[in-house]
Amino acid sequence: MHKDWPAMASELSGAIKEVRLGTPEVMKAFSAMAQAATKGGAVDAKTKELIAIAIAVAIRCDGCVAFHAQAAAKTGATREEIMEVMGMALYMGAGPSLMYAAQAVEAYDQFAAA
Repeated sequence: MHKDWPAMASELSGAIKEVRLGTPEVMKAFSAMAQAATKGGAVDAKTKELIAIAIAVAIRCDGCVAFHAQAAAKTGATREEIMEVMGMALYMGAGPSLMYAAQAVEAYDQFAAA
């Protein structure tokens, strides 16, 4: 195992709480934006999480991978769906995205097993 993604998400949650306490108005606005963006509509919540994890890989954000792998597992995304969106992330991000795609699959597997 390369990284412990559930531990990372848990540790980041504590650090994010500190930012929330230090910048309550900004974090309130960010949370409202997140809720609006992830709410099901023409595109369901699971598909939005698949998009988010692909973007996380393409922009190479470890914390984003952890949180969106967790959310993808919770919304019922399958490993096959994760693999397909990793293909899109690789297409969009080339070699560096391959390294993050491997980590995103590992993160998804850890959250799905929990």
